[in-house]
Amino acid sequence: MEPYLIEVPIPSMGATVNELTIVALKIQPGDQVAKGQRIADLESDKSIFEFEAPAAGTVRALLVQAGDVKPAGTPFFQLETTDDSQRHLAAKSVAVPAAATAKPAVALVWTPRATKMAQEAGLDPATLTGIEATGPGGRVSGDDVTRYLAVRKS
Repeated sequence: MEPYLIEVPIPSMGATVNELTIVALKIQPGDQVAKGQRIADLESDKSIFEFEAPAAGTVRALLVQAGDVKPAGTPFFQLETTDDSQRHLAAKSVAVPAAATAKPAVALVWTPRATKMAQEAGLDPATLTGIEATGPGGRVSGDDVTRYLAVRKS
């Protein structure tokens, strides 16, 4: 069977979950993955869950990076596979954006609560520096934002 490229979307976690945060990526372009292999940790406003590869194959491109907050259904990564059960995910375009294959810069990963608190304080989490990330997995938590704002006020 001839390999083909699929574009794996960010999964839907139910009717009330519109966005998911990419907490951690466990794959890079060029990696071989097995069906069911843990490839990322995703977070909704209610919980963190493991995202697994839908098929065996070779990762060709990452279309998101850790820290991104994306709606369900957004393209997550491109996988070259021979698994016929995934034909419905066949990529419409095989061109991979150059930025998608580059290693992402190390950026702080924020919990949804922390992101909301920072934005309510008029801060941009994408450009904020000098905040200590002490939450699970090295993420910026709501407590971290509270401490940062307290120090900033003094």
